This record gives sequence, structure tokens and C-alpha cells, in this order.
Amino acid sequence: MTDEQGTSGAILVVGGGISGLTAALEAAEVGNDVFLIDKNPYFGGRVAQLNQYFPKMCPPSCGLEINFKRIQNNRRIRTYTMATVSGINGGPGNYQVSLEIAPRYVNSNCTACGDCAAACPDEIDNAFNFGMNKSKAAYLPHEMSFPRRYVIAKAGLSSAGAEAVKASCKYNAVDLDMKTETVTLNVSSVVWATGWDPYDPAKIDNLKFNESKAIVTNMMIERMAAPSGPTGGKIVVPGTNKEPASIAFVQCAGSRDENHLEYCSYICCMATFKQMNYIREQYPEAKIYVFYIDLRTPGKYEKFRAKLMADKNASFIKGKVADMVIEADGSVTVVAEDAVSGVKVQQKVDLAVLATGMQPTNAGSKAPAGLKLDENGFVLSDYEKGMIGAGCAKKAADVVTTTQSSTAAALKAIQVSRR
Repeated sequence: MTDEQGTSGAILVVGGGISGLTAALEAAEVGNDVFLIDKNPYFGGRVAQLNQYFPKMCPPSCGLEINFKRIQNNRRIRTYTMATVSGINGGPGNYQVSLEIAPRYVNSNCTACGDCAAACPDEIDNAFNFGMNKSKAAYLPHEMSFPRRYVIAKAGLSSAGAEAVKASCKYNAVDLDMKTETVTLNVSSVVWATGWDPYDPAKIDNLKFNESKAIVTNMMIERMAAPSGPTGGKIVVPGTNKEPASIAFVQCAGSRDENHLEYCSYICCMATFKQMNYIREQYPEAKIYVFYIDLRTPGKYEKFRAKLMADKNASFIKGKVADMVIEADGSVTVVAEDAVSGVKVQQKVDLAVLATGMQPTNAGSKAPAGLKLDENGFVLSDYEKGMIGAGCAKKAADVVTTTQSSTAAALKAIQVSRR
């Protein structure tokens, strides 16, 4: 066990996505020591998986790259990856937080040269790309990985693979004997920026996600559209690489449903309009069908919506999807009732995209001591105790709203630290 003693007023930020990065930098740049942790082997969170994000319609590199550089250059920020909170003791102004740090099996000697991956004969599902392709069991999590250090999935290594990986590294960076480490941090307050997970589409029986490769999620589309993704930026039907001539978007896949997520996930409508842009860039004549309950594009996004709804090859059907029929040729027929006309619609498409909802990462898990969650798993901030929710851990939000929330969370944490 290791103790890490920050100066008086140190702040712990749990989660290293755009929300956690923002909160950590805001606090450190006004003089607080900050510990920034993430359960993944990299920082960047969900934003790192996007092809483009609103409102700039730019790749994640334009927002993350500068933040990574600021983190590197700020001596007040200490980072831990593959780290989770295992316990919290004490009270506001004087918390002792226990972390468990999982083994990376690669130490700080790593130069990210890639020799271990080249030598590794074993493959695993690529989690960053939602299993749409494989990666080596010795791998760099993604193109923009920070820290830029390889990871070894030891459970995916054969004995021959283990020997090959060890022998390949001329820097002695591979350490397959690494153990889980426990660290105790002394902090005044905790910012919970634990982010979100896409709602599991397999739980929505009528949408048949596990029954066809032609049924994907909106986050899978993001990875396909990304130049560094599993298809090199091409949106295709997974498994067959067929170029789709028709695409259906199924809105509120799990959201606004008392059997799944009872709330609106806020981002799904805008994600669909954004992805219609991706499709238009690649397939100008493709037919697009959007099945929706309501289309919610607040504020300045209304003009963006109007432009895409005027697309002559796009149809918008107000009706919740009741069923998806898997056809013999691999296509999918989407079944819904048009709420405006009352007519039953059956639309056959090459690719169906489920606009899955945004679920807080803490949903369904046992919260660490002192952290309160609402019935949906969102963090309930307790400012007096210095337990503060930020970004999508607090509510469903887009990137802009998330960063604003995280700046506010940092300010609250600073106030607690300086009482």
C-alpha cells in the first residue's frame, strides 16, 4: 500500500473523460493539487471514441490533444489509469480514499514502439471499437492514447504469446508479474466525473440487436466513421462490408421507456442528425428513414435539424418501433405505426442504427461510501460534504454542457478545500 499526500486542499477527480479533464485542469490551474484517475488504461473517455462532436463538428483530437498537453505540463496533477475507488473514510476537508490499480503488465519504460504487438500471436476483441474488429493482446488502446503506453491483456495471452511479447521488448517494459496495487490518497473533496455507458441494446428484446450484424448502435457508427476506426472511416454493414443503400435510425432505443431508461438521454437526436451528415458524405443518394417519438434539438441546433429534415432522400416517421424483422438476405425490416397517419409502416433497410440511450456509469453499481445516487444512477452532489457530481455522471448532457458542469464542479471542490 502507498500513501499519496497532497498539499492541504488536494482534490480527487474520478473519471478522466472530457468532464474529468476539465475539472482537474480548472482546479490545478488555480493552485490546488489534483489526483486524476480513470478505470480505463487511457484518458479521454467517450469523447475519444467519437468521430466528430457538437457544436464544432470537429474530431476529438481538437479538444483532447490540448487538454492532454496541459495535464502533462501541470506539476500539480498526478494521474492514475486502470484505477478505481475501493473505499472512502474521513470527512469533508480530510478524506482518505483507497484506490485499487489494476496491472497494466507494461511499466514506465514503454516507448510505444509497437514491437510487442508485432510479436504477439494472440488476438482479443477490440473493446474500443465495440468488438467490431480484433486487436493484439499487447495493444495501444487507441490512436490518441494518453498516456501513450501499451497494455497487455494477460488473460488473452497464450504461453507462446507471453514468451514472444517478453522477448520482443528491448526496453524491459513488459512485466507479466505485476500485481494489483493499493494506494491511499488524502484529499479535501471528490469530483465524480465517472461518465456514461451506452445503454445495452441486447436488453431491448424487440430491437433484435444480437440477431443481426445489420443492426448496430449509434456509437458503433461513430467508430466506423472515424478514420482510425475498424473500417478506416467507411460506414458499412459489419461482417459483410456491404455499402448500405438504405439506413434506418431508431430513436429512443431504451430511453423514455419505463422498462429501461425513464428519462430522455438528451444527445440521441443530435447524434442521429450528425450521423446523417456522415452518411451523406459517403452515400449522397442513400435513403434514410428516422423513426422517432419526438425530435429534440434545443436552441441553436434547430437550424441544423431543419437543414437535414429538408433532405429529399430522408423520411421522418413519428412512431415508436415495435419490431425488427431479420430478412433472409441479411437486411432488416423495421416495423412501426405512424402516429400521424395511423398507418402501419414496414420499411426494409440494409442497415438499422439504434440510437441507444445514455446511462450513467454508476447505474446498478454499489456506490462508494459517501456517494449518493438517484434512482437512475446519476450522482447527487453533496456540496457540504465535498462530494460533487460533474458532467454525464450528474445528468445526460452534450460535450458543451458537460464542460460547463465540470467547471462548476471544480469551483465547488475548490471552495470546500479552502474553508
